[in-house]
Amino acid sequence: MCGIIGYVGKKKNAIHVLINGLKALEYRGYDSAGIAYMENNKINIIKEQGKIKNLEEKIDFKIKSNLGIGHTRWATHGKPCVINSHPHKVGKITIVHNGIIENYEELKKILIQNGYSFKSETDTEVICALIDKLYNEKNDMIQVLDKCRNLLKGSYALGIINDDQPNTLYAIRKDSPLIIAIGENENYISSDVPAILDYTNKYILLDNNEIAKLTDSKIDIYNINNEIITKKIKTFEWNIEKTLKNGYDHFMLKEINEQPEVIKDTLLPYISNGYKSLLNNMPCFKNYEKIDIVACGSAYHAGLIGKYLIEKYADIPVNVEIASEYRYKKLFINNKTLVIIISQSGETADSLAALRKAKEHNIDTLAIVNVVGSSIAREAKDVLYIKAGCEIAVATTKAYSAQVAMLGLIALNIAKSKKKISNQKIDNFIQDIDTLINEMKKLLKNENYLKIAKNIYNKNNLFFIGRKIDYALAMEGSLKLKEISYIHSEAYPAGELKHGSISLIEEKTPVFAIVTDKSIAEKTISNIKEAKARGAEVILIITDELDREADFYDEKIVIPKINDLFQPLLSIIPLQLISYEVAKLRNCDIDKPRNLAKSVTVE
Repeated sequence: MCGIIGYVGKKKNAIHVLINGLKALEYRGYDSAGIAYMENNKINIIKEQGKIKNLEEKIDFKIKSNLGIGHTRWATHGKPCVINSHPHKVGKITIVHNGIIENYEELKKILIQNGYSFKSETDTEVICALIDKLYNEKNDMIQVLDKCRNLLKGSYALGIINDDQPNTLYAIRKDSPLIIAIGENENYISSDVPAILDYTNKYILLDNNEIAKLTDSKIDIYNINNEIITKKIKTFEWNIEKTLKNGYDHFMLKEINEQPEVIKDTLLPYISNGYKSLLNNMPCFKNYEKIDIVACGSAYHAGLIGKYLIEKYADIPVNVEIASEYRYKKLFINNKTLVIIISQSGETADSLAALRKAKEHNIDTLAIVNVVGSSIAREAKDVLYIKAGCEIAVATTKAYSAQVAMLGLIALNIAKSKKKISNQKIDNFIQDIDTLINEMKKLLKNENYLKIAKNIYNKNNLFFIGRKIDYALAMEGSLKLKEISYIHSEAYPAGELKHGSISLIEEKTPVFAIVTDKSIAEKTISNIKEAKARGAEVILIITDELDREADFYDEKIVIPKINDLFQPLLSIIPLQLISYEVAKLRNCDIDKPRNLAKSVTVE
């Protein structure tokens, strides 16, 4: 991983397309970048560690080229350095690669025995040598890539150039995303649509094990039997303006501020006709007696909130699992179990593997994703799309909130189908949406966040505490802070802090305390006092219903009380904005945090 761009055409200079495409893919996270381009029937490779601007400084943009591939790398095999960067070239073959080859060491030994030597530590160079070896034997790239499908174990998306074919670009994928974009007398490959939006919004989804052969005027797609097949041409709905900052300092800040509209767009298709549209526009959930929610990162935290909401309103048990654990554990599921997979990109490797494991057990699956036509969306039995639009910042905000909103609707749907809630109560929830949107907008304008950030941005350790649904919010708040500001933080159930970890509380240790649940508020406040008594500097986030003047906090953010279904959508906003302000004060790369990638397509 992380970003692939490729171009073949008569109209544009490949070098410009590659660099612009790589810049559009920067949000996916990377530690090095490189391009390979054809000039006078010869491949030139330029690559550099660090940001794309470092690569640009080494490029002569006056050179004309009709064919090229580019890559932003997020290190998996081998440290970040120029030698390990992509593209790699062996013999006549040059490639870029996203994914992980699990049997590369075995293949490498065989290739060494056949006279190949290797400069890098990567599995990608092994693929390159393998293709070169097979091409020398078969002299037919489609047959070569067909053979590779049987030899390579793991995940891969490959962009490939052959010295013998200076007007042709090849691509193949398995469990790592890749699209084919269609222009006029030019064609493209890319990991994601934003990389090609400056040129076209027409694209083809390349499915697992399909091979693509592109020239400037033709695209041939080969299936597993090496037959040319016809693929549906799709039109990307988001426009290029949606991927711009529009005056905001960072994409993350823009996306935080987009949340009211995102929530409205996500909810509207299911509430336009009250409880009736809620039932008619969603899958039928009434036959399920248990739900497993499976996800990673922030999507996992959204799942934890979903657990509380579904159990509270629908009265059925919900198990929430981290995808990388779920795929390897013993599953206690049956035909009355629904497995819900949550993923912004729809390509998250561990979540996709968990989905496939559930399908192996003949269990019904539901995907909650943002990207239409993504792998998880296509492979799940049912899919519900959130309407977050293009999320550029690596640290998710608006997609997370949309996931929470969708899980709230699922809770209402199941409650209604099991006759646990009245039609009137559902309609009351729906009527509260306008209030929710207005209160979100007010919270976004709060000027107290910067003051709090200035008090904590130079700290080394922080805690987030809460109970029940507030603990799930604490987990997301803690993750948001550490992933963009690099400050160590931990989230704990408020009642658990005293069982060991309170020993880490010392004078002026910041503790974010979330109190929105009236049923458990006094218990949480008691835990806050325990931390305060040991010197903690408490930042309290509390609803106006529970607010009071007291001596157990140092700073306070009061959020309006709304119904329990939508309360988490208000509670998260201060945590997102404080994290943003802290990272900004620390001069961090907010949209592209170090070591992180937007779409994690490797295990």
